[in-house]
Amino acid sequence: MIITEQIEIQTIAVHNVGNKLNDEGIRFSKTELRTDESINNLLLTYFFSPFKSNEYYNLYHESDINLNEVYAFVSEIFDNPETLFDQSVNLAKHLYEVSVHPKVKGGELYVVYFRDCIVEGETMDAVGLFKSETKETFLKVYPKNDGFAMESEAGINIHKLDKGCLIFNTERENGYLVSVVDNLNKGGEAQYWIDHFLHVLVRNDDYYQTKNVLSMCKSFVIEKFPEQFEVNKADQAEMLNKSVKFFKENENFDIDDFANEVMQAPEMISSFKSYKTEFEVEHDVKLTDNFDISTAAVKKQSKFFKSVIKLDKNFHIYVHGDSQRIEKGFDQASGMHFYKLLFEEES
Repeated sequence: MIITEQIEIQTIAVHNVGNKLNDEGIRFSKTELRTDESINNLLLTYFFSPFKSNEYYNLYHESDINLNEVYAFVSEIFDNPETLFDQSVNLAKHLYEVSVHPKVKGGELYVVYFRDCIVEGETMDAVGLFKSETKETFLKVYPKNDGFAMESEAGINIHKLDKGCLIFNTERENGYLVSVVDNLNKGGEAQYWIDHFLHVLVRNDDYYQTKNVLSMCKSFVIEKFPEQFEVNKADQAEMLNKSVKFFKENENFDIDDFANEVMQAPEMISSFKSYKTEFEVEHDVKLTDNFDISTAAVKKQSKFFKSVIKLDKNFHIYVHGDSQRIEKGFDQASGMHFYKLLFEEES
């Protein structure tokens, strides 16, 4: 979580970066952007309000992190903050070089130096990279003579950042702690910001582990569980509920504790652990057997654990507890299946 109350903007550089495929070029500014306190407050809203996720990244390069252009230029800024403007020119050139998809929109690139960001309980500086690609039309009403006049202006909506990246001055050896936003991420052109310009990988932390292990559990219950064992939809729903319950009630994940509590049967535990290796290969992730559970990841992922039995287009049964209170049968007279629900009270 990023706390913004104490953040100060020290330096801002702005350049307009076009689409290289369309030969739109770059319009470089000559000096840093000069702003007052009121504009800075608006810019802080514009720059930081979209960063709500607890998922972080690291800048990355396949052979040597120093060959990642953004890493190299931002490292120079952290070492010598007065070089931000010169490095902003380099960052604009790099962005232009990767803006080669025909649908990439030109726009302003902001390179900003922030002081006193609080992330994960620590205070640190950060470099922000932001790109505005969408202009909106605003109506301006003002007094004129004995009445009012109106005119339109094209501008930026401070509540709709198109693309952004916050690079915090920590974990330098791992490619820094990085948070990313891309609100125009549809189609092939989306790759140019995250994959080609920034070139980042998801940070392997507790959030990453919690998110992916929960995904693996759901995949196992939905796909492998009914393949290998004689189970029905109610059994699957109960298993999903028990999985989420474990993550909500425990601070730490241990694969043996989880398997013994949720899977219980030895053959099911064996199948689950084997599936973990299969899931890692298929999804290109590395899951550990022990980690601290991220409550933020549990809150987000549990939304996708919907224990629902869908019956044609007429009924949905939401299962929250004991599947032993649900009995499935077949009615010979109607030739249709049925569920019998056992309960003590109706509310």
